[in-house]
Amino acid sequence: MRPASATGDDAGMDTFDVIVIGAGPVGENAADRAKRGGLSVAIVEAELVGGECSYWACMPSKTLLRPGAARAAAAGVPGVPDIGPLDPIAILAWRDKVTGEGDDSGQEEWLDSAGITLIRGHGRLAGERTVEVTAGELAQGEASTRTLTATRAVVVATGSVPVLPDIPGLVDADPWTSRDATAADAVPDSLVILGGGVVGCEMAMAYADLGARVTLIARGGLLGAAEPFAGAAVADSLRDLGVEVLTGASATRAARDGDVTVTVADAAGAERDIVASEILVATGRTPRTGDVGLDTVGLDPRAPLAIDDSTAVLAASADGDPWLYACGDVTGRVATTHQGKYQARVCGDVIAARAAGTEDADHEWSPLRATADHGAQTQAVFTRPQVAWVGLTRAQADAAGLSVDEVGVDLGAVGGASVTHPDYAGRIQILVDRERRVIVGATVVGPEAGEMLHAATIAVVGEVTIDRLWHAVPAFPTVSEAWLRLGEAYGL
Repeated sequence: MRPASATGDDAGMDTFDVIVIGAGPVGENAADRAKRGGLSVAIVEAELVGGECSYWACMPSKTLLRPGAARAAAAGVPGVPDIGPLDPIAILAWRDKVTGEGDDSGQEEWLDSAGITLIRGHGRLAGERTVEVTAGELAQGEASTRTLTATRAVVVATGSVPVLPDIPGLVDADPWTSRDATAADAVPDSLVILGGGVVGCEMAMAYADLGARVTLIARGGLLGAAEPFAGAAVADSLRDLGVEVLTGASATRAARDGDVTVTVADAAGAERDIVASEILVATGRTPRTGDVGLDTVGLDPRAPLAIDDSTAVLAASADGDPWLYACGDVTGRVATTHQGKYQARVCGDVIAARAAGTEDADHEWSPLRATADHGAQTQAVFTRPQVAWVGLTRAQADAAGLSVDEVGVDLGAVGGASVTHPDYAGRIQILVDRERRVIVGATVVGPEAGEMLHAATIAVVGEVTIDRLWHAVPAFPTVSEAWLRLGEAYGL
């Protein structure tokens, strides 16, 4: 039997239908959808409302990358004068404006306008449907604790935290994490980056644009989650920009004496020392579950919160009446803001529908199921060239035993490219399921690749056959004419 709804004056100031722990974009979306569904909602946040993406990740990183991209887009185009070097001071000031200089009052006002109660402090579970919020400093003896009760659901949207690899001397070398890199007050003379993933590649490009001497160290190739040609294109571009890219290499120790000295071993075990002003560790993140009180409800605080496609936490749903939900990085499914927000929209709607007894999710692509988490995830990397992909890579398709045809087109050969930039270069590749003749994966590498991705995403999610796509006529002269060329390459 479900608990009675807690809305209106009878609910009491510490009782809500839904309590969301974490007020980043993911938590905000879950709270908003639940509130739209007629439920009372509180959201708990220990830091800034708007979370990692708004202040330390997506927004500041893309702001730092944009000036270099704009300059590169203009360079070499006939009739466009050289705009000269970038102005780091102006760029950092713009970054500060975009991030609101750490002021989240605008986000707080939005929550208030949406009718969502904001409770500041560190939230953690203290039993089923119970959340304790600690505000203030425990060490100073000034902390206060408030206990909240959820009559319907608790949503955990606490994101993820950086992982520091076990490298001797690294902690004492005072390394940067992604937060430090995106929030820096000045550009260092030199920077060593550990990790060839999205953060490592983007920050290598941003700081090289801003004038730093950058060394990027990656155990494998770059952008290992993408198709190999994508990472290779980014590596070539970084090297052209002056970045020293060391693939198949790893840091074996670090030390700081003013500057940082990093000892690097190549694949053959040969070592060399690299000295830089700062070191950025971008070797991955882990779900933030360790300080959420999962142990109070019998869950492992060291593990991600595994969910079903309704976003209900599997281990807490055994009695058939789910009360604990999770979305975003904390689930371990995928670590992108947009996919987390998608899960959050599903989450809030599911909780509201279950409260009202109107849940109807009898088909795979129901709005109440996060189906796109499986085979339709999207990613965009804002390097030069940009890299964007949706669905399966060839390696993933092969691992799944799926028989696919791989079709690629050189974007520089498309008519629309020649009127965009004389040196336009890039590639689009699709994977077509031979049996169903539908696209199951696509990768785009080139200028503004992220803006080209959604057409492929619609094709993957809609399971549109390649034969039907032949009738989707691209406008001329645009780079989207690549879709016509893909059809031709497939034999249409």
